Amino acid sequence: MDVLIKPIVTEKMTSLGESMGRYGFIVKPGANKQQIKDAVEDMYKVKVVSVNTMNYAGKNKSRYTKAGMIKGKTGAYKKAIITLKNGEKIDFYSNI
Repeated sequence: MDVLIKPIVTEKMTSLGESMGRYGFIVKPGANKQQIKDAVEDMYKVKVVSVNTMNYAGKNKSRYTKAGMIKGKTGAYKKAIITLKNGEKIDFYSNI
């Protein structure tokens, strides 16, 4: 299945998880909402109420160096925000 790439562990997503039961994941670009829901439920043994997805396009970046201007592009990715049933939570730090 391997739909989930990694969880998003930032200050904003941590506060959303603690207060509203919403968690973020970077997922494969071809994954749909049902596949994401099934993957989260199987991996973390929780009940998912809803899934919201967002596609992020790569941004053009450039910087000036002694050798001249270097141009590049950041990678594109897909982000999923999942909402859990009331009373359930995911602990990303339990395996440390």
